[in-house]
Amino acid sequence: MRLLIRDLAQVATPAGREAPLRGAQLGEVDVLEDAYVLCDGDTIEAVGRMRDLPSLDGDIDEIYGDGCCAIPGLVDCHTHAAFGGDRVEEFSLRAAGTTYEELHARGGGILSTVRATREAGENGLRDAVMLHRDWMRRHGTTTFEAKSGYGLDRDTELASLRAIRDAGGVPTWLGAHAVPPEFDNADAYLDFALAEVLPEAAEIAEAADVFLERGAFDAAQARRYLEACRDAGLALRLHGDQFTEQGAIPLAIELGARSVDHLEATGDEGIRALAASDVTGVVLPASALFLGRPMPPARALVDAGAAVALATDFNPGSAFCESLPLCCSLAATQLKLSPAEALSACTVNAAHVLGRADRIGRIAPGYRADLVLLDAPDWRYLAYHLGGEVVARVVPGGELP
Repeated sequence: MRLLIRDLAQVATPAGREAPLRGAQLGEVDVLEDAYVLCDGDTIEAVGRMRDLPSLDGDIDEIYGDGCCAIPGLVDCHTHAAFGGDRVEEFSLRAAGTTYEELHARGGGILSTVRATREAGENGLRDAVMLHRDWMRRHGTTTFEAKSGYGLDRDTELASLRAIRDAGGVPTWLGAHAVPPEFDNADAYLDFALAEVLPEAAEIAEAADVFLERGAFDAAQARRYLEACRDAGLALRLHGDQFTEQGAIPLAIELGARSVDHLEATGDEGIRALAASDVTGVVLPASALFLGRPMPPARALVDAGAAVALATDFNPGSAFCESLPLCCSLAATQLKLSPAEALSACTVNAAHVLGRADRIGRIAPGYRADLVLLDAPDWRYLAYHLGGEVVARVVPGGELP
């Protein structure tokens, strides 16, 4: 079935066909006024101005844009959507002055969610991921990555990955997120995870991730974990430089990782190293805001020539936020990115991190028909309307909502 989305005030899409976008190209957005998008099944067939719309034969469903703007479906390349329970009590403690690291040291933080996630069971995890996917979808996210890492045992980690996959997400095995309480140290836990979980996790997940940070896993342990995952056929990602610089960027570059995510603590040397590499820096401003941390140096990274992507870090403890439009607002107001740079960072460049930039992240013939209609006269309301209900309609894969 073909679908025509017509009478759009604007169609806005990152320019070109390359990925990832860097430097000045990150801010280049093609905008068509008074436009249409024609979809054939789940693929974009044509994009143009209404005055150039040809006669169309056959059965065609139509959506009238009614002054809305169309942008590509948003791509959230870093979430932790597979979890049970919540951390609202810890949120209250942090509001009273307790730090995230202090909570982690007391057995709270990640480990409190591990307990709740194990208790949820596979059906509970499946329901949770579907719920969280729907939350993200309402904010314009049509493709999402999600990590395991709140099970840290064999059965719950694999159940988490299956729940992500079955909800249509891109599963990442975050087997090295924290050391669970039944293990005395990180090395003993990695012995277990790599021997007992990795073989089956590699059949479900597309990538592996590690939390390289003081109090979690050090550079040597991260290297061991990532090399084993690479040998099992998984792409590599790292949580790095969130609180301290512990060698995440050099390790990511050496191992050919797709991304280093967080970067709140990244200094000038790390910026230069990322800019000279093929590793994408994924910035997570909602997490920095939620924890009262310094913002990642996104402006410096872009100016230096690094590939930069933008994501929510949706999780129950440090970024309970599923809205990429809100993150675009934070990117513009706190990270000093332009609305155009923010759009490209959570479409084309985020798709690149997930290995999908050849088919999602742009509104162009041949790309997947993932579209978001904004209830606004200008596409830049995506970042401009802080926390507003700017998303009017989401069209995933050319399907009528």
